[in-house]
Amino acid sequence: MSTTTLDGEWTLTAVRGPIPDDITGRRVPAVVPGCAHTDLHRAGLIADPFDGDNETTQQWIGSTVWRYEREFAWQPDGSTRYDLVADGLDTLATVTVNGAVVATTANQHRSYRFEIGHLLTPGANMIAVEFDAPVDAAERVAAAHGGALPHVNHHPYNSLRKTASNFGWDWGIDVATSGIWKPIAIEGWSDVRIAAVRPLVDVIGDEGVLTAHIDLERLAAGAVDATLTVSRDGVVVAEAAGRIAESGAVRVVVPDVALWWPTGHGEQSLYDVVVTVGDAAWQGRVGFRTVTLDTSGDEHGTRFVVHVNGRPIWIRGANWIPDHAFATEITPERLGRRIDDALDAHINLLRVWGGGMYESEHFYRLCDERGLLVWQDFLFACAAYAEEDWLAGEVEAEVREAVTRLSRHPSLILWNGNNENIVAYAEWGWRSAIGDRTWGNGYYRRLLPAIVAELDPTRPYTPGSPYSFAEYVTPNDDHNGSVHIWDVWNEKDYTAYREWKPRFVAEFGFQGPPAWTTLTSVVHDEPLDPYGPQMLVHQKADRGNLKLERGYTGHFPAPTSIDDWHFTTQLNQAHAIRYGIEYFRSLAPYNTGTVVWQLNDDWPVVSWAAVDFAERRKPLWYALRDAYRPRLVTIQPDDDVLQVVIVNDTDEAIAAPLRLERLSFDGAVQASGSVEVAVAARSVWRGAVAEQVAAVHDAAAEIVVATLGEAERGERAIWNFAEIVDQSLTADAVEASAEETADGARITVTATAYVRGLTVLADRADATASVDASVVDLLPGESTVFELRGAAPIPAEAALSPLVLRHANQLVAAARAGSA
Repeated sequence: MSTTTLDGEWTLTAVRGPIPDDITGRRVPAVVPGCAHTDLHRAGLIADPFDGDNETTQQWIGSTVWRYEREFAWQPDGSTRYDLVADGLDTLATVTVNGAVVATTANQHRSYRFEIGHLLTPGANMIAVEFDAPVDAAERVAAAHGGALPHVNHHPYNSLRKTASNFGWDWGIDVATSGIWKPIAIEGWSDVRIAAVRPLVDVIGDEGVLTAHIDLERLAAGAVDATLTVSRDGVVVAEAAGRIAESGAVRVVVPDVALWWPTGHGEQSLYDVVVTVGDAAWQGRVGFRTVTLDTSGDEHGTRFVVHVNGRPIWIRGANWIPDHAFATEITPERLGRRIDDALDAHINLLRVWGGGMYESEHFYRLCDERGLLVWQDFLFACAAYAEEDWLAGEVEAEVREAVTRLSRHPSLILWNGNNENIVAYAEWGWRSAIGDRTWGNGYYRRLLPAIVAELDPTRPYTPGSPYSFAEYVTPNDDHNGSVHIWDVWNEKDYTAYREWKPRFVAEFGFQGPPAWTTLTSVVHDEPLDPYGPQMLVHQKADRGNLKLERGYTGHFPAPTSIDDWHFTTQLNQAHAIRYGIEYFRSLAPYNTGTVVWQLNDDWPVVSWAAVDFAERRKPLWYALRDAYRPRLVTIQPDDDVLQVVIVNDTDEAIAAPLRLERLSFDGAVQASGSVEVAVAARSVWRGAVAEQVAAVHDAAAEIVVATLGEAERGERAIWNFAEIVDQSLTADAVEASAEETADGARITVTATAYVRGLTVLADRADATASVDASVVDLLPGESTVFELRGAAPIPAEAALSPLVLRHANQLVAAARAGSA
C-alpha cells in the first residue's frame, strides 16, 4: 500500500455569503488539517475569535460557503487502485478532483473513501473541497424536513451530523466551523485491503480470548489467509491464522493473561495486536478485561454499578467536552495534560459527552495506558433528532464506524445512547411540540443497541443519560439508574444536593469564573465588572451571573470589589461541588458514582470547568482532588445527629484511631473523644459524633474536627456549624513568609486562628505560575507550605500579595469594613 498525503498547504476562498470586502475574492493561505476560522486568524484577516466580542463580529464565517484547493503531484506506483481517503470533512462538502465531482458528504463524524484513479494524471493534479455554510445549511435542512425539531441554544444543530457545541452552548462560543479537520490522502493498493478490524476481548479463567473480526475489500473473488499475532513487550504470546473472503474472524487464546485494570485497582497491561493479510497489515493494542453494568432492581429501586473483571468500581468521574472550540488545535500534548489533570484529582472516569465529538486516538490511547475509564456517548445531545432516511442513513454509518474504531480500547467501558433527550421528551415539554414526528427514540431503543450488540457485545449499552432502567418511571428518578442534578445550579442553594438520594449522578455542577489571568486576557471592560458587555459575552449560561449571586448568598458576604467577586465565586464553586461529592459518596454503596460537570473548557469562559481553557487549575480542581480522595473522611448530618463517614476506596484495610474534637476558633478544645475504627477494603464505615462533641455552644465560633490516624492534618473532616458569612472569623488569622526558588516561590503560612478556604491564586503572582495546593482550611497553630512553580523566580512580595494569598476570612473582614 502507498500513501500520498494531501495534508499541508492549501488555499481558502470565500465563495458566497456575507463576506467582508477585504476577503471577497481573496485566496487565503490555509493549512490542512484546519478550518476557516484558524486559517483566517493565521493570515491576520480576523482577530482572535475568543477575544472581547469578536464572536459577534465573526458570525459571517459560519454563514459563508468556503472552498479549499491545492495542486499536488502524483505518479502511478504500480498499484491497481487509488482511493481518496478523507478522515474528516466538516461538514456538507463537495469534493472534486481535476474538475470532476468525486462525492458529496454530510457528516463530520465519519471518514470517507472514494476511488479516484481514473481521475488522476501523472504530474500535477488539482483537488478542491467546497463546504456549504453550516449555519445556513442547518436552518435550510431543518426547514426542508418539516421545520426545526426542539433543541437548546439558537441554531438547529440537530439537522446536521456536526458537533452540536460547535454552534455554541451554555459554556461554548458559537464558531460554526468549515474545513478539512482530519488528515486527507491518496492511498494506492492492489488485490486486498484491510477495511476494518474489531479485536474483541474476553477473559475466561486465567486465559485471555481475543477474537479479531476482520473486514476486507477485495479486487478479486476468493478467500485469503489472515494471520493474527498477539505480543507483549515484544514477545509473541499467541498466534493464529484463518481463511477470509470479505469478512471473518480469527481467534486466539492467551494463557496466563495479565489483566487490564482501572487506575487504583491494578496494572494497565496492554497487548500489541497485528493482523496480516497478504501485503496489508493492521496494528492496534488491546487490554484483556471484562466489563458489565448491573442495572438490576433492589429494595430501593434500580442499581447502576460498573464492574470491571467482576469487581464493582466506585466511579469518581468528570464530564469531558472538546478541549478546544477549534478541534484541529487540540494537540496530543494538550490532551496529555488534561489526562494528568484528571488523574491528579483522583478521577477514574471521563464521560465523553454527546454534544461533542468522538475523540482522537491520542485521547483513548492515553486513557488505555493510564487506566482512566471512558463512558462514551453517541453524539446526540439536548435535542430531538429525525429518524427518516435523510438523517438515519448518516447516523447508522457514523455509529458503525465509531463502534468499530473504538472497540479496541480497554478504557472504553460504556456506550450511551444520548444526553438528556429522553428526559427532555418526558419532562421538558417536548412531547407536545414534537407531536407525531420522530424524535430519536428509535435510535436509542433499537438502532444503537442493535449495532452495539452486533459489533461490540463486550460492552454494556444504556439508552440515555439520565435513565432509570425501569418502565413507567420518570427518566431522572434518583432511586433508579443515573440522574442529572441541575435544579441546584438553576434554582436552589447547593445544600439542596441533600434533597436527592441518587444511585448514580451522571451530571451535576456549579459555575465559577476562570483564573484571573485567563479571564482578563479576553475581557477588557473598563472598569472590569460582572455585568460588563465583554464579561457577559464570556458568560453563556442563562441568567448565569444572577445564579452565581444566588449561589453565594447565605454562604459568603456580598463582594465589595471585582477582585472579591472573582474569588468569592471561585471559592463558592469549590465549596458547592465538594459539598455535593462528599454527600453523594457518603451514601455508598447505595450510591456508586458521581460524574461532575465538567473537567475542561473549550475557550476562556465563566463555566462549570475545574480546569480553565488556559490550562489553569481553578480552586474547584483542588476541591475535587480532596473530595475524590480514595480514602475520604466526611462529616454528614443524619436527621439531628452528626455522623462521621469513612469511605475506603482502596485495596488496603484501615485500622486507626478516629479523633473527634469540638474546637473554638482560637484552638481551645471544648470537647473531645476517640474511637478505634476498622474499615475493610472497598467499604464504608459510619459512626455518630458523640453528643458532648456535637453539642455546640456558639455556632458562629465553633467547629467539629474528625481526624483519622495520628498524622497532623491527615485525613480529616471539619464540620462548620455556621456558614462563612455568619462565622466570627478573624481577618488577620495568618502569618505568611515567602522565598524565591529557581522556578517560582515557596510560601509558608501559619494560622493564628481558624482560617477557611486558604487559596493561592498563583497566576496573579506570575502568569506562568501554578501551585501545588489550594482551598485549605487551617486550624490555629497549623502551618502549611505552598510551592509556586513557573517560568522564573517569583519575588517574595509578589507571592505574598493579598490578591495572591487569599482566604474567606478576608472576605468577611471586607464586608464588615464596608458596613461599618
